[in-house]
This record gives sequence, structure tokens and C-alpha cells, in this order.
Amino acid sequence: MKKSELPISPHLQIYKPQITSILSIAHRVTGFCLNFLIVFVSLWLMSLSLGEPFYQHFIEFSDTIFMKLVMSVSIFGLSYHAMNGIRHIFWDFGFLLSNSSALISGIIVVSLTFMLSILLIHKFGIFS
Repeated sequence: MKKSELPISPHLQIYKPQITSILSIAHRVTGFCLNFLIVFVSLWLMSLSLGEPFYQHFIEFSDTIFMKLVMSVSIFGLSYHAMNGIRHIFWDFGFLLSNSSALISGIIVVSLTFMLSILLIHKFGIFS
């Protein structure tokens, strides 16, 4: 194989997916997607400031099944990003850096994410 045909960085073609790489990619994706949550919260605040008719339209729009799904996925993304962010803080202090503890902490992060998401979705009454 010619040198010009070699990949620039042997990342996805060479390495098999591991839980740390998958969770790292998911952390970046959820961090980006949280920008849409900021837009949604901004629209909510704008509707509050514009008065009751606008707020009522916003509530009607938020009560659709599509928006309930969007809010549930947003809560899941926020929960995951927060839980994985805490794990990254532990890594920054030098804890949980071995392969086995990274695997266990990854499983804990995913488990806590599901539990926190279900709790928040129930608490906010999204699907009640």
C-alpha cells in the first residue's frame, strides 16, 4: 500500500469499539444536543414574558406526543451528560483510570442515567 493511501489517523478503521470510546462519543453528542434544550428553555421563557396567550400556545405545543418524546430524550441526554461529567471529574483527579474501573464506572454511569431519567420524567409528569 502506498503511503499516500494510508489513513491520516488510524482511529475508527483500526481500533475496536470499547465502552470508554463509545461513552466518550456519546458524551460529545449529548453535549452538542443540549444546545437544542437551551433553545427550548429560551422559547419557554420568551412565552412567559410575552403574556398568557403566548404561554398557552407554548403549553399546547409542549403537550403533543412529539414534544413529550423530545423532552424525554432531552432529559436522558442531560442526565447522561451530567453523570458522565462526574466520571470525567473523577478521572481528572486521577481516580478510576484502570481498565477495569473504567469499565465498571461506565456501566454505573449508564445505569444511573436510566434511573435518573425515569425519575425526572416521572417527577416532571411528562407522560402522566
